[in-house]
Amino acid sequence: MKILMSERILCPCCMEKHDVKRITTEESNIFKGVPVKYEAEYFYCDRADETYADERQVSSNDIALKNAYREKMGLLTSHQIAAIRARYGISQSDLCLLLGWGGKTITRYESHQVQDIAHDTILRKLDSDPEWFLQLLQAGKDSLSAASYAKYMEAGTALFEKDHDMYLKSAIMSKYARFLQNSEANGSKALSLDVVVDMIRYYANSNSVVSLFRVKLMKMLWYADALSFKRRGHAMSGLVYRALPMGAVPIAYESIVDLSTINCEEIDMGDGTGYKFLPTENKEYPYLTPEDMDILNDVIKRFGRVSKNEIIKTMHHEDAYTETAPNDIIQFKYVQTLSLS
Repeated sequence: MKILMSERILCPCCMEKHDVKRITTEESNIFKGVPVKYEAEYFYCDRADETYADERQVSSNDIALKNAYREKMGLLTSHQIAAIRARYGISQSDLCLLLGWGGKTITRYESHQVQDIAHDTILRKLDSDPEWFLQLLQAGKDSLSAASYAKYMEAGTALFEKDHDMYLKSAIMSKYARFLQNSEANGSKALSLDVVVDMIRYYANSNSVVSLFRVKLMKMLWYADALSFKRRGHAMSGLVYRALPMGAVPIAYESIVDLSTINCEEIDMGDGTGYKFLPTENKEYPYLTPEDMDILNDVIKRFGRVSKNEIIKTMHHEDAYTETAPNDIIQFKYVQTLSLS
């Protein structure tokens, strides 16, 4: 027995007004033929040495019993179901509508009724797949108010973008796993995508950088890492670069620039699509040190206003590029002769 607190109330056990203890105790019970243990709450009258439960406690203890059963059977608890719904900020009735369930189904699942395995599977999918929620939302749009639809869409989109970045970052990091111990390739720096994102935003937010398309950005990232290694003995980001025809390009660059915190716009160039990097509202760079920003500023001073072709031409004359076979990894040992100092 664990005492939570005491309350001065009229005790129904002894019919006197005195301090009555509120307690919790472990109980054992059988639900649907399955023995379970759970914590129950009661009032305890020490004068009569008796326990009793009010209406709230009776309900709470019943939910605790069924949640213990749920956990033992590998089902979501009522609290977990409520938390899934809360992630999307959606009402119980509107969620039932989107799922095609009876209007009170979620209400019952968040309290006393234990869900079946089929419904539990659907709720787990909803928890792990915001994209599916957005699809359900789109299909049920006409059944919702405009305000509710907009609210749920905003919440679902935010979760989808967050999860999208999580999976994307995981995929990028998997491509860098083989280079973790290769200091020549990573510049003695473990890859930090947070640093990479801040570097890209720092360039894009600078008034001194013009026409920041993908090819130019890739070179400016390499120059920052190369200059960092030349000055400090380690790169800034941990990116690993290949020597491609137009210069240095980091591994998994297509995925990196697709991270949601990077503002990139597709532009029709006539003979193809260009990817231009634009300023963001966020002007804070928590993953960059003052020394990092000094290096970025030096790269901006040299290349911020030059054309793509000029930075490619400069790159092609760097020893790090000329000493590397086409498509091979550019090794940082060559940056000591970097044209920037």
